[in-house]
Amino acid sequence: MTSLLSRLPRPPTRPPSPFGPDAIEVRPRALRVGDGWCASFAVTGYPREVARGWLEPLTAHPGRLDVTVHVAPVPANIAAERLRRQLARLESGRRADATKGRLADPDVEVAAEDARDLAAGLARGEQKLFRVGLYLTVHARDEKALEAECARVRSLCASMLLDAQPSTWRTLQGWTSTLPVGVDALAQRRSFDTDALAASFPFASAELSATSGVLYGTTTNGSGLVLWDRFAQDNHNSVILARSGAGKSYLAKLEALRSLYAGIEIAVVDPEDEYRRLAETVGGAYVHLGAPGVRVNPFDLAPGPRSPEPDAAAPDAMVRRALFIHTLIAVLLGGKPEPASTAALDRGIVAAYESVGITADVRSHARPAPLLKDLAAALDADGDPAARTLAARLAPFTTGTHRGLFDGPTTTQPHGHLVVFSLCDLPSELKAVGTLLTLDAIWRRVSDPANRKKRLVVVDEAWLLMSDPSGAEFLFRMAKSARKHWAGLTVVTQDAGDLLGSPLGQAVVANAATQILLRQAPQTIDALAEAFGLSAGERAYLLGAARGQGLLAAGQDRVAFTALASADEDLLARTGIEQTLDDTPDL
Repeated sequence: MTSLLSRLPRPPTRPPSPFGPDAIEVRPRALRVGDGWCASFAVTGYPREVARGWLEPLTAHPGRLDVTVHVAPVPANIAAERLRRQLARLESGRRADATKGRLADPDVEVAAEDARDLAAGLARGEQKLFRVGLYLTVHARDEKALEAECARVRSLCASMLLDAQPSTWRTLQGWTSTLPVGVDALAQRRSFDTDALAASFPFASAELSATSGVLYGTTTNGSGLVLWDRFAQDNHNSVILARSGAGKSYLAKLEALRSLYAGIEIAVVDPEDEYRRLAETVGGAYVHLGAPGVRVNPFDLAPGPRSPEPDAAAPDAMVRRALFIHTLIAVLLGGKPEPASTAALDRGIVAAYESVGITADVRSHARPAPLLKDLAAALDADGDPAARTLAARLAPFTTGTHRGLFDGPTTTQPHGHLVVFSLCDLPSELKAVGTLLTLDAIWRRVSDPANRKKRLVVVDEAWLLMSDPSGAEFLFRMAKSARKHWAGLTVVTQDAGDLLGSPLGQAVVANAATQILLRQAPQTIDALAEAFGLSAGERAYLLGAARGQGLLAAGQDRVAFTALASADEDLLARTGIEQTLDDTPDL
């Protein structure tokens, strides 16, 4: 018998449906859906006032909780009529109480005031009325766990001043109301105005007050989107500090790409050739300093700020150039020269310009500018021994091995929505000099009032410039003045010690309204905690943060976030070695 039964064909097992559970068991207070249990609630009571992102405690709940918001607009004429009737009922109630000598009901007074304000907003076209339903569905493995989870959710709602009522005897309708099918089977709705509905947006973050700007990612502990507008802050500067491999350049490239969407012009100082693919993809300009025949002449005179001719120079252009050349020579020589050498250098700069026919007369500023070798020749011709010593120290950059960057006029004048200055082929001795030259070229464009627009200047691996006192001073002046020219400076560095270890570096951080901290090394966390006032929890978070996770701090606003990128953005933001070693996007 056993062998015979074993030979009988068994009924085929039905595979699980990809569209829903195999079976649903409906009970008065819960549903058994497949292998799990769920219970639904309708929110019937709300607080009088809500802040932005007030739904985030629900969306960030650690358990499995479905939060659904149904929104239906109310036509303006119907909304006005309903408000008029509501005001009439409230006013009649108040008058009846006054006639009978009763004390005024505070709830009625507040409701009448709110109704009058909303009616005035509707009349002016500043507000609209909506019918909103908020429903919750709690999931658990078994019925006992479901009861405990429902108690937790109702306690959370009570802490938010929400009255969550179970959908008793309507459990199936409650469950379907929280499915992503747009069906409101419970129809437990409340009237919301525009401001209240905007504050209920499920992706709003309660930890950050910005509602527009560049998308950085999602909140680490929830589903809120982290949006931040640097140009709406006191200044437009930002700093990105992280250890190597934490994703700081990745985040800087994402911010630059998304800023381009908003029409913001971007200029990048790229020491490691990481932004080339981004520039080529979006049609930006790419200047490869260190390549044969690519030069930037520091003696070029800037165009005049009020001159109608684009090539005309400003009356004080020669003075400004002389001041910058003093900074350049200090970086070239590794420190500021002695007072005697500084005086000789000033005489040599004037003599170099005069050797090509350029004087204080603005009409002579259109002539070709001198070169660094003309300055060395003027110093060598000076009778002062300090001048000749200075000329000898400049020999490697005029006639020696490092002359390629300075032995000719400027070869390109980059313009466009994205300009990337690559310094990867410059020797390490010229990295700081190349950074300074590119920042100067960028600053000339930024400070031109005839071409004023929103701009961001990204200085990647800023420690190269901050390690030199003269370079750090130039970066500090740029950070102080960028806001006046509608520009923002982004300082990206992995060496927080160099940035925070000097007064100028601390001043650069202090002049950045937006501060982004990614994963940090234990050796630098103490300095960062003191500089940024980090709590013990924030310190622990930054020490253990995964790649792409960090903390955005802007004044009193702080939010932990995870960088978010699409597949195309991820391809542009990753470096070539990252594409080779790891093809799976983890940010």
